[in-house]
Amino acid sequence: MEKVISIAGSDSTGGAGIEADLKTFQEYGVFGFATIASIVTMDPQAGWSHEVTAMEPALVEKQLISAFAGDPMDALKTGMLGNEDNIVQAAKMIQQQQVKNVVIDPVIACKGTAEILQPKSVDAIITHLLPLADVVTPNLVEAGILSGLGDLTSVEAMKQAAEKIHQLGAKYVVIKGGHRLPGAKAIDLVYDGQSFLLLESEKIATDFNHGAGCTFSAAIAAGLAKGKPVVESVRLAKAFVTAAIKEGVVINPYVGHVWHGAYTHARSRMNEEAPQ
Repeated sequence: MEKVISIAGSDSTGGAGIEADLKTFQEYGVFGFATIASIVTMDPQAGWSHEVTAMEPALVEKQLISAFAGDPMDALKTGMLGNEDNIVQAAKMIQQQQVKNVVIDPVIACKGTAEILQPKSVDAIITHLLPLADVVTPNLVEAGILSGLGDLTSVEAMKQAAEKIHQLGAKYVVIKGGHRLPGAKAIDLVYDGQSFLLLESEKIATDFNHGAGCTFSAAIAAGLAKGKPVVESVRLAKAFVTAAIKEGVVINPYVGHVWHGAYTHARSRMNEEAPQ
């Protein structure tokens, strides 16, 4: 069985971060590992305000050593790493283990808060992680920051940002237009350094999109682990996330979650008779 690890933040509401990644890995039929680099908490008494607590780098390192004690990983993805030291720890392990199929989800801000990670963390992502990335998956805000172009409001601006991010070392740049890009379609852009590919789907009018970005990058990593080419992995990930958004679920009064089992019809699986 293929093995995939997520180095990311933990979301105690179960919709995003490591929780989303492990659910996605399970639906893809790969074995998921996790190293928690940060913990995100939300306060219902304060308007669902977010707080990000980074794990100590030494503890991140111990988790990574434990996870990599067996056979090589077939893919790896990163998410919210919390601080510069944890970014360096992740990069060091990727290099030491010569990990293939590295997907970098450059989480620069937590959805639901305007808090941007410290500038040093953004610089560390650019310096230490992007040169190791087989695929990097920024959303429009993150792509604007990484490229230095600011607000991206058109496909042409996405293309310019993709070119600049590719120059930072990532082999494939996948910019998620999502609901932020004007127009009736949810447009994602794939750039391999030579040509652009636009992937379009219907834009779903819903607020149940918590965890969509994490799920998308986790799905790409799982697809790569199973031997699919990058573009095929991205196409399948987009279909997986679109289904997850369509069947989003109400978890609490503050946020709506994507349903990771939508694409594979997970709700019906346990209704079948158990084998005798």
